[in-house]
Amino acid sequence: MELILDVVLDAVIDSVKTLPFLYAAFLLMEFIEHHAAGKLSLALEKAGHSRLGGAAAGAALGCIPQCGFSAAASNLYASRIIGAGTLMAVYISTSDEAIPVLLAHPDQIGSLWKLIAAKLVIAVIGGVLFSFIGKFMLSKDDEADFEEMCSGCGCENHSIWFSAFKHTLSIFLFILIVNLVLGLVIGFAGEENVSAFLNNMGVWQPFAAALVGMIPNCAASVIITELYANGSIPFGTAVGGLCTGAGMGLAVLFRANKKLKDNLIFVLYLYIIGVVSGILINAAF
Repeated sequence: MELILDVVLDAVIDSVKTLPFLYAAFLLMEFIEHHAAGKLSLALEKAGHSRLGGAAAGAALGCIPQCGFSAAASNLYASRIIGAGTLMAVYISTSDEAIPVLLAHPDQIGSLWKLIAAKLVIAVIGGVLFSFIGKFMLSKDDEADFEEMCSGCGCENHSIWFSAFKHTLSIFLFILIVNLVLGLVIGFAGEENVSAFLNNMGVWQPFAAALVGMIPNCAASVIITELYANGSIPFGTAVGGLCTGAGMGLAVLFRANKKLKDNLIFVLYLYIIGVVSGILINAAF
């Protein structure tokens, strides 16, 4: 019972942290829908999504130690306010709990800056590359489809503030449920068993770490960062696992974006980036 109560409390706290980001994202989407949808579509038609600029901005914002921006960015991509490369850069650079955990280890301050720099570089390169790949592999729908996103929700009958609140509440409940389920799974499985799984993988650690990192829960980034801080896994393996740690971003992407094939491409590409990054950094250092 104590474990369940702890999981529920952690799930509520982690989910509440996403609220400001989600509300801000939906408020922006509502404003564009009601006041600037035509201008946005025209701008996208003329200029397209900025690849390098979008990836750089996404990488920088993703590095902020929080777990809500990746979820908000998924909603922005689902309505095509940002491009696929920008969203991928956010996913790769998202640090979740890694930065606070490293700050708790004074002897790892030097590693903190290396981690941030590595994830920034990988995020920009990965985001720009994905924007090119997306042209051929993702669905061809560059314009924001606000009508489909808000179909049947009655947004036109309310202020943008209330409509944004309704959408935020819907996604918040989804995130809360996912956090509860994953928290219970990890709680009963035992974080020590996940740690042992990574420790016993040998040269296959980057593959395992990237897989663990994709768990949409802050526990994954905590486990990976603690293993690195304690010397159990090398720097490259930690970077690879944290590159796939997009927080609740992927879960929200599957909830908000209706194109399953596109979502699976995001997942596969993110995993490949994590594995390749881990292998290359381990080989270099």
